[in-house]
Amino acid sequence: MNDSDSLNLAHLHAVRVIAETGSVSGAAIVLFRAQSAVTRAVQETESALGERLFDRKSSGMLPTAVCRAVLHRSARVFDELQEVARWSRARRSPRQTGADGALPAYLLNTRRLQLFVTLARHKHMPSAARALGITQPAISSAIKILESGAGMPLFHRNPRGLLLTSEGETFLLHVRRALNELRHVSDDVAALRGSIQGSVTVGALPLGRTLILPDAIARVIARFPGVRVVTDESNYESLVGGLRAGDVDFILGALRSNDVASGLENEKLMSEELVVLARHGHPLAAEHDLTVSQLAHAQWIMPRRQSPARGLFESMFKRTKTKPPQPTVESADLAVIRGLLLRTDMLAVLSAQQLHYECQSGQLVVLDAPTRNTNRDIGLTLRAGSTPSPAARALIDAIRRVVGDVARTTRVIRR
Repeated sequence: MNDSDSLNLAHLHAVRVIAETGSVSGAAIVLFRAQSAVTRAVQETESALGERLFDRKSSGMLPTAVCRAVLHRSARVFDELQEVARWSRARRSPRQTGADGALPAYLLNTRRLQLFVTLARHKHMPSAARALGITQPAISSAIKILESGAGMPLFHRNPRGLLLTSEGETFLLHVRRALNELRHVSDDVAALRGSIQGSVTVGALPLGRTLILPDAIARVIARFPGVRVVTDESNYESLVGGLRAGDVDFILGALRSNDVASGLENEKLMSEELVVLARHGHPLAAEHDLTVSQLAHAQWIMPRRQSPARGLFESMFKRTKTKPPQPTVESADLAVIRGLLLRTDMLAVLSAQQLHYECQSGQLVVLDAPTRNTNRDIGLTLRAGSTPSPAARALIDAIRRVVGDVARTTRVIRR
């Protein structure tokens, strides 16, 4: 599980209602709970966070600065749960689409939502039970409560195991977002005490992996030892899926032009042209002003089809009405590309940053090839309207500083 284990969604909901009504008694009426239960919810949340959430005054319960930070993050949690509750109601009765209603109790159980996410990931009841250290009946009971509350099946069985229904996929997206926001609550509180901590997951596309991201991570963990960084090197489509669900905090690499229209937002950090790389001593290494026709007859290691770099590479040839060469190898794996370049007379087109150290040592050289007008924007992709965690903000700030240093200190030397 994760840091959200210690935070109870029902208790956080009670804290929010107390802040809205200004008193325990008012919250008890709204929540249809005893005042003692509401008081206990506040006490247990304060104990979990190690901070006082309210100043008890004769005029009522006044939220502290810590409480305001908790409420800010919690609002994002409950917005997601409210959205899935509205969606579920609308699926049952389209006439209820605009009705908000109270946040249903079946969604206010942290553990139950975590069980659902785990089962969706494992697709196998015994595997999910082992991962959680609980019994299969406990998982089955939790899923039944969610399906009953939602009014629809969330899983169906097939030979490959338990798979989400189409409704289950939508339900999962909102639940993942809610839980991922919940895990940042304690980190927000720690940040108020001057301590940056927590886990940040970076979607690491090839352009940022060699220079920018390692340097930025080194700076962050040196300054904030409580930060843990996870890098995810999946393909762009998978990273975007993780970003939408909150599993990935942000993506670093080449920007896509359609991100803004798809609920994402881009921050451009720098631009860089593609280069053609070859091994030291390659027959073309001593040539100047190479032509497109000379390059067309080489064996090539190319980016994947449909990738931005591939399109830019092929545009080099199309501008001179030359048919682009076919790849001998298609790969985005730098280890594979490096090994092939060093062992063969193949050429590769990519950013000089990606194999910076091999170029710096002289193992690889940049050919004097016509790669002008192949600029790619490099930057950050985030979910539109998201509030990064303190650890994610620290890493983003470090990346911005590193990019400034890289832009000043690196330059392409063409042979």
